[in-house]
Amino acid sequence: MTQIWQSAADAVRDVIHDGATIAVGGFGLSGNPYDLIEAVRDSGATGLTIVSNNMGVDGKGLGILLENRQVSKVLASYVGENKLFAQQYLDGELDVEFVPQGTLAERLRAGGAGIAGFYTKTGVGTPVAEGKELHDFDGETYLLERGIVADIALVHAYRADEAGNLVYRHAARNFNPNVATAGRVTIVEAEEIVRGEWIDPNIIVTPGIFVQRLVQATDRVKEIEQRTVRPRVTVPATAAV
Repeated sequence: MTQIWQSAADAVRDVIHDGATIAVGGFGLSGNPYDLIEAVRDSGATGLTIVSNNMGVDGKGLGILLENRQVSKVLASYVGENKLFAQQYLDGELDVEFVPQGTLAERLRAGGAGIAGFYTKTGVGTPVAEGKELHDFDGETYLLERGIVADIALVHAYRADEAGNLVYRHAARNFNPNVATAGRVTIVEAEEIVRGEWIDPNIIVTPGIFVQRLVQATDRVKEIEQRTVRPRVTVPATAAV
């Protein structure tokens, strides 16, 4: 049953531990569970394995755990925006397993669905396949990928009800639904918690059965990893007519 906690720190405190595997939602800086990430930082837990699409950027998102030297291993599909990540990897401080983006999403989904592993063609003939079981199906070679089940899953949702049913908003949906199902303990921060009523079942993305702990997210400016806009074009007055 979902329980509502007073703060992210309270929700994390008794389940975080050294060496924990933590799956974290987000893509770039969109949909990051910032409060929960900060709670992990403040816990002081070390030797963490982080499973996430990427590790934020320097000083933001999961980047703050790298700054605090709390992470020993990362499973991710993209790390190009974080200089500290690259430096720790090159210095041998960080063990990195690069996972193709679709494979990472499916490994999380499989773990949440109780599927131990699956075969995929993605990565065959590349370093991704090293050390993995290969099998031929209908004349094509596939490699075995294992489902991921994390000790803790950290999720950001747009709206939640008291039963833990979740709705996400636009791009912030990204990896959050898959991460939510893949944790032994799933902790969610929601921008809005609906009290005294239930979210319409037709729009629920993550059912509350997957959520153990829920906290109110802090109202904060939503970070943008890279802002790209077209240059403004001045239209002559005659052309506007």
